[in-house]
Amino acid sequence: MTRVWFIVFIGFAGTACLLSLGKWQIDRLHWKTDLLEKIDQKITEVPVILPAKPNEDDHKYLSVEILGQYTGESIRVLASRKHYGAGYRIISVFQTNQRRLLVDQGFVGLENTYDVSLAGDISLLGNLHWPDEVDTFTPTPDLKNNIWFARDVERIASFLRTEPVLLILKDSSLKDKNITPMPIDTSHIPNDHLQYALTWFSLAIIWALMSCLFVWTTRRKRL
Repeated sequence: MTRVWFIVFIGFAGTACLLSLGKWQIDRLHWKTDLLEKIDQKITEVPVILPAKPNEDDHKYLSVEILGQYTGESIRVLASRKHYGAGYRIISVFQTNQRRLLVDQGFVGLENTYDVSLAGDISLLGNLHWPDEVDTFTPTPDLKNNIWFARDVERIASFLRTEPVLLILKDSSLKDKNITPMPIDTSHIPNDHLQYALTWFSLAIIWALMSCLFVWTTRRKRL
């Protein structure tokens, strides 16, 4: 009898633990859904002027409008585009009101040439962003061939002598149509909490059923 009660205890405790993990994932799902809605709202807000001192905590995803000129300086970041394949993100220097900023103009295929020059002042619409793409496995930039492997805002800004501010264009501002804008959205932010919750709840059901089966077979052996 002691063994049966021990199995019952283990079954109950395990099921309760798995159910609590599933509930935690449901709570995370609500939190993430609310966060994504706020980010989407921020992305699509009416553009404002560029803050004097943009920072990630206060201004990430902020919709802004700037007026100025491309300087012709740019770097290439190795990237891929869905349904296309490999290519580069073109990040160029843009000067506005004596300030030098970074502008992510969009994607160009590996085999395509591009021209980042544009005479005269131009107005740009985009969103401020500080991508989290750098880790311990990120290769060192190939400066000889002007190829970078992540949008490391601080390092790129230091290399191109700009403020550590990156604007992701909402639409094309170039005469070169080989560059396709890649406006920022929330598709890159994972929200898999529902799948995780279903996994935990499924495991809880399996654990409970296996515990019941184990208790039943144990009792039958004693009869």
